[in-house]
Amino acid sequence: MASSKDFVQFVAEQCGGAGEIMARKMFGDYGIYCDGKIFGLICDDRFYLKPTEAVRPLLRSVEMRPPYDGAKDYFYIADVDDRDYLSMLVRETCKALPAPKPKKR
Repeated sequence: MASSKDFVQFVAEQCGGAGEIMARKMFGDYGIYCDGKIFGLICDDRFYLKPTEAVRPLLRSVEMRPPYDGAKDYFYIADVDDRDYLSMLVRETCKALPAPKPKKR
């Protein structure tokens, strides 16, 4: 089951306090980016955040799940209604992730 565009747009808007948020369709679901850096996935109308040790203590509850069959575990974020909370998680996740590699021309 793919994610609905409405859910993807809602999550992107909720994360908007962290920077410029963009969702890109990939493999039937979505990768979600902040200022060009991928920080999570939206699969089957569920939001998954890349796991980082910096963010783990900030989570209200730590639930690890694979976003799709065969994937590594990500933080599953069930509460997508709190804009300030999501923006903070995204901001801190992006600080902990390496910069994206430059694209080859």
